[in-house]
Amino acid sequence: MSNEAWLTRWEPSSPYGWRERHTRSAYRSMLRAVRQQARYGTTLPFGIVYDEALVGQLTVSNISRGVLRSAHVGYWVDQGHAGRGVMPVALALAVDHCFAAVGLHRVQADIRPENDASRRVVAKLGFRHEANYLRYLDIDGAYRDHMGFALTIEDVPGGMLARVRPA
Repeated sequence: MSNEAWLTRWEPSSPYGWRERHTRSAYRSMLRAVRQQARYGTTLPFGIVYDEALVGQLTVSNISRGVLRSAHVGYWVDQGHAGRGVMPVALALAVDHCFAAVGLHRVQADIRPENDASRRVVAKLGFRHEANYLRYLDIDGAYRDHMGFALTIEDVPGGMLARVRPA
């Protein structure tokens, strides 16, 4: 429950409170749902581990095949691990996987304008600001504006990890 104040304002709206949404049974239900979506090929759920502890999550979702070959990414990191470069590395690895093994052409991240930490992550990796969406997603009790950032495979010929790995 230590991340409630840190994460609540970025989470999807829910009729349930933080404590109800973050029980073991709620986690097991969420895990079953994302595993099923992964089996269908529409989602890639990743846990982020640092020093053998789960410190975050990154989900590649809305995977579309065919002519689009695109997906959205969403992520969170434990407040105690924010600012250590954990999320840029995790996102770089996920994008490299999407462009190589999964065969996607485009990856998009939609971020609330006031989420400076998330905007720094995509800026560090060279995501392009492409759009502003008004009242786009139902987050923290209301439809919130978002900014759309994206990359295509042509933007990272050497891979994403090279952008965060020291030379």
